[in-house]
Amino acid sequence: MSPDDNDHWQRWTARLLATLAAEPSDQLAWADAHDVRTAAIADDVEFVLQLAEAMAERGTSDPQTLQDLKAIHELLDGTDARNRPDRWADALAADVTWSKVRTLAQRILTARPDHPHPPLPRRVTPQHAYDRARPSTPR
Repeated sequence: MSPDDNDHWQRWTARLLATLAAEPSDQLAWADAHDVRTAAIADDVEFVLQLAEAMAERGTSDPQTLQDLKAIHELLDGTDARNRPDRWADALAADVTWSKVRTLAQRILTARPDHPHPPLPRRVTPQHAYDRARPSTPR
């Protein structure tokens, strides 16, 4: 992972954390507007945890951040969020676990040297949509 890659993944992680740390009303509005599924959020958390573990091995991630991301991951595993096809907006309203996730995400963001919180992200199209849209490159 080059320094440029590290910066990219740090920004990507910050956008997810901003989503998880947002006020409940903002989360609900964002989740409704983008029709985000609970499983997609859980998958993103797992991916960010893997990134943080790799960055920690390279000494480019704060140990407390890694610990808090592991706690978020464990909370979501406890709700079986990765296997829930429901809308995230519905899960936010029904499950108090998201409040604990929000608190941890806020703690990670406020500890970052580049704080303040980034804005809620635009919905990112899944990679497979890009793969289909990209024309084949002749070899």
